[in-house]
Amino acid sequence: MEHLDHRKKVTIMIAIMAAMLFAALNQTIVGTALPKIVAELGGFEYYSWVFTIFMLTSSITSVLVGKLSDIYGRKPFILIGIGVFMAGSLMAGFSQSMIQLIIFRGIQGFGGGMIMSTSFTAVGDLFSPRERGRWQGILSSVFGLASVFGPTFGGWIVDNANWQWVFWVFLPFGILAFICIMALFPSTPRKQAESIDYLGSILVTSVIVPLLLAFTWAGTTYDWTSLQIIGLFALTVLSLILFVYAEKRAKSPVLPLELFRNRIFTLSNIAGFILGVGMFGAVMYVPFFIQGVMGVSAAVSGLIMMPMTLSMVAASSITGSLITKTGKYKIYALIGLAIMAAGMFSLSLMDENTWIAVAVINNMIVGAGLGMSFPIFTLTVQNAVGHQYLGVATASSQLFRQTGGTVGVAIMGLVLNNSMHHAAKPDVPTDLPSGKLEGLMNPQALMDHAKLEKIQESVPPQYQDAISKIIDGVRNTLEAGLSNVFLICSGVILIGFALTFFLKQIPLRTSNKDESTEKDKEDQNLAVKES
Repeated sequence: MEHLDHRKKVTIMIAIMAAMLFAALNQTIVGTALPKIVAELGGFEYYSWVFTIFMLTSSITSVLVGKLSDIYGRKPFILIGIGVFMAGSLMAGFSQSMIQLIIFRGIQGFGGGMIMSTSFTAVGDLFSPRERGRWQGILSSVFGLASVFGPTFGGWIVDNANWQWVFWVFLPFGILAFICIMALFPSTPRKQAESIDYLGSILVTSVIVPLLLAFTWAGTTYDWTSLQIIGLFALTVLSLILFVYAEKRAKSPVLPLELFRNRIFTLSNIAGFILGVGMFGAVMYVPFFIQGVMGVSAAVSGLIMMPMTLSMVAASSITGSLITKTGKYKIYALIGLAIMAAGMFSLSLMDENTWIAVAVINNMIVGAGLGMSFPIFTLTVQNAVGHQYLGVATASSQLFRQTGGTVGVAIMGLVLNNSMHHAAKPDVPTDLPSGKLEGLMNPQALMDHAKLEKIQESVPPQYQDAISKIIDGVRNTLEAGLSNVFLICSGVILIGFALTFFLKQIPLRTSNKDESTEKDKEDQNLAVKES
């Protein structure tokens, strides 16, 4: 599709960005509305599954569709993805129970995985590696915009309309994107020599699902040493062994193992995994600190987090343009990871007396580093493999990053719990009513300021000083735990920084054709051999 004129390419990219924005907004808008949805539908015990099921189904389809789109082309899968996502969104609005909502969110995830995988791959079809930096940065910024406007808009909807509109309000964007891609996106003929690897598809699914479930449930639903978690990890290892055995013998493997012999491909995916750990560590736990330790409201917390997203959007777009202009990417990855590690370290130094302005600046530093590094490792993966592997390579990059996020949230949760468990416990009056005590000793109480005030007001005056000391003690415990989380996130990002030093910089090709300029081919072959 490189041969298309620039105006048509830009029009197609606008349609792709509309599809991605449609999917991303539907992901970010749900979190704000979910408390009201649960209040109406019930089923609080299934709360986390609204997010977990989307993660599982989108991870599965992204890696499977990567290979299929290399065979059949991107167009049918991005259209199917939009259609499936719209159907899931429509049905989610008609949910009568939490179980139904979870099922329909799973359908959304199947469509969302197709949209995300094929969108980033389509950039590789439309533009040469040298040109992709700018567009990869713009696509990455779409996620940032969605995380800014999604929660705010979701809160406005649930305050002023029925919660069903959270799932329905963006359907016109999906229809518009579907029509534009149907009309403008070129079709490509099927590669007749390629066959579908059904066994490999089943086995890779049986690797992904138990692995993500194990890290999602460990430490929350089940203990890390429980039979359920150990069983899930054992199933993951067994499935991985069978998958490797099957892929070595498959005629057209769903994830060609020879790609991992390419050091650039492997290092880029490991770096993407590490980036996922750090990214989700920041996004998930910074609001806990702002609300629980600094004591600000959820609304103000959203405003404090917004500069992180805006700096990520700006850095991602600027870095993408610089990559396209200079043809260099390794230096930006190193700078981005260094800035992000510094930002996470600065977060670890905050306490309950930290000024809001300082928290905003620290968040902006993290966002800038994340924005610089986020789009680069997809680009390096795409640039390191032949165009025939573009879809599966892009999908693998997304899978590693998303798996890193899942693993990161679980491990950081373990760090937080262990840090709080070993922290000094506040002195508690022996005659204080146990019901009040249980509510106060739970760090989660620090997030609900109205409930905390009610507990304080209901306690007799003679216990007020003791209650204040207990609250301060719990807050200090949470502060210590989250500081350790941010410090470890900083260390993990530094590992990614160190690995990136070993990433050989291949010149960005100026064409998608296999017969790129002889200079491109010589430089690329030399770099791959050296790596």
